Amino acid sequence: MTTTVITGASGMLGRRLASDLASVGTPVRPLSLRTGSIAPGLLEGVDAVIHLAGEPVAGRWTPTKRAAILASRRDGTRVLVDAMAAASARPRVLVSASAVGYYGERGDEVLTERSARGAGFLSDVCQAWEEQAARAAALGVRVVRIRLGVILARDAIAFRRLLLPARLGLGGPLGSGRQWWSWIHVDDAATLVRTAIADQRYEGAVNATAPGPARQIDIARALGRVVHRPTLLPAPAFALRGLLGGFSVELLGSRRVIPAQAESLGFRFAHPEIEGALADLVAPAPR
Repeated sequence: MTTTVITGASGMLGRRLASDLASVGTPVRPLSLRTGSIAPGLLEGVDAVIHLAGEPVAGRWTPTKRAAILASRRDGTRVLVDAMAAASARPRVLVSASAVGYYGERGDEVLTERSARGAGFLSDVCQAWEEQAARAAALGVRVVRIRLGVILARDAIAFRRLLLPARLGLGGPLGSGRQWWSWIHVDDAATLVRTAIADQRYEGAVNATAPGPARQIDIARALGRVVHRPTLLPAPAFALRGLLGGFSVELLGSRRVIPAQAESLGFRFAHPEIEGALADLVAPAPR
């Protein structure tokens, strides 16, 4: 039986994908890129590679942190593709993570996979990341570049940081709250990656975001409704910038991203709208 390799398998999405694939009998092999090299033959005969590894972007962006964010994605992907090139029986597909940070700060502009990349640090990182992944196409590997939005999951750090103040009645807007957040429920993120592996029509850039992007203030209000608490305390933009530095652009920046490619291929989202997605996540976990 063919094997799927996952880098970043210890992360939230990696754990979910490993569990989902194993549940249908697909052998899964975690692969660490921390050593900066891959043992010869490790990708020999592998069917698919899911590449999720990268330094977390959350936290204050010191010069050291910025360097780690870039290097982990650019250099890690280069090492991975070089290992594919060295294999005589190469994987048929590489699904490589990227992010909606590719589009930069874009206000109310509707963004699809055909939109030009934006400006800024994360846009530069995503460009370098995707360029390295795209090299695998010359090896005869089908390459899918999954541009992930904010993944909402019970065990996602970002969701937990929204949920606690909301339950205390303090989950107000961040900055003006008018910025668009492009998000995706973890169920849909995992299903989309698995679909991209199985369906040969998926190739190139694919936005992994729900079809209903929402302004941050509307997300805060929806979360307040599902936990039955008021939405009271705003977080001023200047405070977020002072606390988080460059990372504050992730919270205050506006990206109105639409999953045009997935929808054109008939992908059906289980959680297309924010309030339903949040209600699912705050409900008791199934046993």
